[in-house]
Parts: sequence; C-alpha cells; structure tokens
Amino acid sequence: MTALEQALAAWGSYDRDDPFPLFAEVRQRGAVHGVTLADGHDAWLVVRHSEARAALNDPRLSKDMQAALASGGKVVAEGLPGPAFARHMLVVDPPDHTRLRRLVAAAFSVRRIEGLRPHVQTIVDDLLDEVAARGPASRVDLVESFAFPLPFTVICELLGVPEPERPALGLELTALLTPTSTPDEFARAKRASDAVVEMLSTLVEAKHHSPGDDLVSALISARDGDERLDQRELLSTIFQLIVAGHDTTASLIGNSVVALLRDPEQFAALRADSAKISAAVEEFLRYDAPVPHATFRYALEPVELGGVTIPAGAQVIINLASANRDADHYADPEALDVDRTDARHLAFGHGIHFCLGAPLARMEGQLALDTLLHRFPQLRLAVPSEQLHWGHGDGLVLRGLSELPVIAGPDLTRR
Repeated sequence: MTALEQALAAWGSYDRDDPFPLFAEVRQRGAVHGVTLADGHDAWLVVRHSEARAALNDPRLSKDMQAALASGGKVVAEGLPGPAFARHMLVVDPPDHTRLRRLVAAAFSVRRIEGLRPHVQTIVDDLLDEVAARGPASRVDLVESFAFPLPFTVICELLGVPEPERPALGLELTALLTPTSTPDEFARAKRASDAVVEMLSTLVEAKHHSPGDDLVSALISARDGDERLDQRELLSTIFQLIVAGHDTTASLIGNSVVALLRDPEQFAALRADSAKISAAVEEFLRYDAPVPHATFRYALEPVELGGVTIPAGAQVIINLASANRDADHYADPEALDVDRTDARHLAFGHGIHFCLGAPLARMEGQLALDTLLHRFPQLRLAVPSEQLHWGHGDGLVLRGLSELPVIAGPDLTRR
C-alpha cells in the first residue's frame, strides 16, 4: 500500500502541522476520492475547488445526519455534547434550515455586528496592553493571551454570558474541543461537555426570567410568524454560535500570524499599508482555512461529481483547505500574497449554509491583525517554526494551534 493509499485509508490521521502537501497530492490524483475515516467510517472526499463549490450548494447532499442514522445510514453521528445540542441550522435541511437561519439571522444582524466594531477595538487594545506589560523580551503565548480571549470575549458579550462565568466556560470549551484518542481523554471531554451543557442551560433559564440586550434573549423572543425556536433548537443554536464564534476566529488569528512570521516580506507589506487588511484577511482565510473540512453531508441519491458517482446514502466530506489551494482556480496557490486579487475562497462555505458569522469573523480578524502588526513591528516566534503544533480542534473540521509562543518586542504605543 502506498503512502497515499494509507492516507486515504485513515483520512484525518495525517500530519496536522502541515497537511497541505498531502492535500496537493490527493488533489492532483482527482477531484473526488473514496476514503476511510480514522474511526472506520467510509466516506467520499471532495478536494478540488469547482467540485467543492458545487457540492456545498447541492441539495442532494443532506446535512441532516440524524435522519441518515434513523434510516440506517452508516455515517458519523454527532459528537459531544450529543443529540440534545444537535438541532441547529448547520445540521438540518430546508425547510427547517430556512426557518432556523431566518430566526437566528434576525438576532444576528449586520447592524448589530458593525455596531460592535469600536468595542471590539477596545478589547483588542486591552489584550495587547497586557501583552506589552509583560515586557518586550518576554515569551508570550499569543493563543492564550490574544487569539483565544478576543473572539471568546466578543461572543460571550453578544450572547450575554455573565463576566464571572466566562473563565470556567472557556476552560471547559477548550477541554471539550481538545482531540481525544484514549478512553481517559474521552472521559475528560465528556465531563467538559456536561459542564458546558449545564452552563448554557442555566444561561437560557436566566434569560427567560430576566431578558437583556443580548443574543440569547433575542433568540428566545425571536419569531417568524407564529414560530419560534423550541428549547432543543435554542440550546443547539447557542452551542453552535459559541463554538463557531470563538474557536474558528481564534484559529484564523493564530494561523494568520504564523503565516506572516514565516514570510517577513508579507509582514512588512501588510504593516506598511493598513488599507490592505481587508483583502489580506481574505487571503489568510484562503491560505490556511481555520475550518479545513466542511461539516459532513450525505447523499440522498446518487450524485455525479468530478467524474465520480457518489452512491446514495454515502457520507461526503468537502475539503475546503484543499479547494482553496487549487491551481486550476488560483495563481501560485501555495504562496501567501496579501496583494492577491483572486482570493475569493470557500473558507466560510457556499450556498445556503454559508457561515452566518462571517462578518463578525472578518471584522475581528481585521482589527486583531492590523493592531498587532502596528503595535509590535518586531514580533517574532519564540521557538523554531517547526516546533509549532496544530493540536487544537478535531483535526478534521476544526484545526487550530495548541499555542503560539512569541517575543512581542517593543510596543510602539509606549514611547
């Protein structure tokens, strides 16, 4: 069995620190491949841009895994926390998806998000003040001190999580999202999952009795005609928002910083012109997608894609990170280029499941990176680049740095 065949026979167990050479090899061999997941489930993997974009918007590829399981489909069931938190818009099809997304979108408006910009800038500044206070020669974990607390603080404030409860929730979410490979590790994740379920259930109960100007209160009262979110949908949606609202953005910030520190010319080019930051964030999303694979789908009927027929009932995985480096769609796709003009990507998905939180993630990424680069122009890695490890997340749908040790250098705002 060749190395490629071994990789396809245990998809997801590849080198998380640098999966892109494998993605390129698989992409070169074809657009769609049969694979076996690390847990033994069979699936079909989509790796090229055109086919990935088509698959993301194909109604024959269902997101409703519970329906697939109920009909005897051999697909991966929902992970932790389990069925009670598995009824949100990412895992249902129309018409339920249409209803749920409309209800959530009403409380997650662009106006509400843009109104947060000055406050998010304040959070960015406060966190970087703490980094600066450690001294220019101190070693700092930029994930722990900046990339994680920024989006976590923002989503907690959006949802209305009381400030005293945030540290415990953050610790439990980190434990829940840490990969497990042994019974003891799974038991640890299950304890964390149970704690998160209890915390969010308590939050919903409190907002029922004392609503405020926050997203949980808005979701409780959100209506679409005579419809509203039931309790299971409400809890599932809040869980989805808090995970998607912090974990992926933390990975976006961390991955972007690493990409810049590995390429000083790009670092200098971006720092020299703040007007480039919006386009640069799109390039970072293309170059190292924080969500390397879309959440799973399964075929309701045979689907022809890239010259391959995916059989009915088969599980389908769309490799966003691979699609975003497809040479048939991008010039010099393996290079980071903050001046790229063709950086439109699939990092947020495509079609009806396009990420609802994309405007928030973009805004947080822009403010975080622009401020960091201008305050700390001598920022550098505190360890050799090859010692960095992407050990946070499940490695398949979520991929983030375990830590990012840096030396910040002098802060230009402190003269």
